Amino acid sequence: MHLRDIPSVSAVLDRIDWRSVQLPRQMVVETIRAQLASLRSSARNGRQLPTKKEITLKIVAEIDRLNRPGLSRVINGTGIVLHTGLGRAPISPKLATDVAREVSTYTALEFDLETGKRGERLDHISALLTSLTGAEAALAVNNNAAALILALNTVADKKEVVISRGQLVEIGGTFRIPDVIEKSGAVMREVGTTNRTHLKDYEKGVNSETAAILYAHTSNYRVEGFTKEVSVAELATVSKKRRTPLIVDLGSGALFDLGKFSLPSEPVVRDVINSGAGVVTFSGDKLLGGPQAGLVCGKKTLISKLHKNPIYRALRCDKITLALLEWTLRSYTDGSPNSTNLTHKLLTTPRTVLRRRGQKLLASLPKTTVRKLGITVVDSMVEAGSGSLPVESIESIALRFNAKNVKPTELAKRFRTQDSPVVGYIKGNRFTIDLKAVLPAQMKDLSGAIQGVAK
Repeated sequence: MHLRDIPSVSAVLDRIDWRSVQLPRQMVVETIRAQLASLRSSARNGRQLPTKKEITLKIVAEIDRLNRPGLSRVINGTGIVLHTGLGRAPISPKLATDVAREVSTYTALEFDLETGKRGERLDHISALLTSLTGAEAALAVNNNAAALILALNTVADKKEVVISRGQLVEIGGTFRIPDVIEKSGAVMREVGTTNRTHLKDYEKGVNSETAAILYAHTSNYRVEGFTKEVSVAELATVSKKRRTPLIVDLGSGALFDLGKFSLPSEPVVRDVINSGAGVVTFSGDKLLGGPQAGLVCGKKTLISKLHKNPIYRALRCDKITLALLEWTLRSYTDGSPNSTNLTHKLLTTPRTVLRRRGQKLLASLPKTTVRKLGITVVDSMVEAGSGSLPVESIESIALRFNAKNVKPTELAKRFRTQDSPVVGYIKGNRFTIDLKAVLPAQMKDLSGAIQGVAK
């Protein structure tokens, strides 16, 4: 094939069904030009090119791929309920639909319908948060890192923050507590050692330049053995004595005792507030089961200062986040979440239920498909994800694949490229789909994806 046989941009454009394309026309044109330029380069290097028809079909297929929404539904077969790459906490479809209906038009975000005057957007969630945590006041920003930066900048800008060396954690994506402190404008003062920090270390570390004591809960790892950590209650005595605010970063954060539901325990926000913390920050999209948000609870005088900080305006939540957060908090009807909280529902689904689902799925598949892919139902252990409950594993059930003529990596790719994409993992040279984070309503789609892969 010669260079002159490569189709023109306009020829390819004529083959596109513009009625179904939801992309900027210029993006489509640039994609076609890039594809054709690559083909011309290949031809000049002596490579054999496809036919003009094949080239056109390939480019149109690429436009179709780009036309599919990037944020589309995925079946989470990793077993990690709070999977950062897959959006962390899943939201109940009914809840999402109800929220979309309320906020898709105009909504009383900052308007008081009783008085007809301007309102405060935090009013939609602050009373719920204070009730659930026992705090005097509360606010929300766009994630927990933002919450911590706002708290530190408000309380300790250009002043010292005392923190144990054992709590200088990396949150994720090389995002570290020392970096957060630096960017907040505060000056970090380390006390103690990596494995042992005593109350006397804090007492010696707090001086006239100290503006805050920071306690960072190590929610994504644990040091065991010869260790010593000062409790929040003990730090509160130093905070009160020295009149220095105590800021507690809980990371994931829990509003109830997870142990009651056979889950690994995490500090409960109410308990931390009652221990004497001045400010407590935690995530809305992890153990809470809501949208991405950073929640801040604590003493009214301190929360008021955070709210007045100009940085708050840059970090505040929009109407969609606040609406999802409000209804997530409303799901805690008796102190722990009800069935509308999908994250909690997935985390607490027992292995016996998951096994029945797996066996039912297997029985519904054609026997030829089961044999071809070598599918078996096996016990598994998973983690909550996103740094939440990192040490203890949770019981689950998985589908394990042992396809004779397909490598696990190829099998994983085939599942990812189905109409209903499935993301699993490879363990022991076997592709695996864990059922812990697969929604019950997705089991039919999972069955279809398995049969699609088997073709």
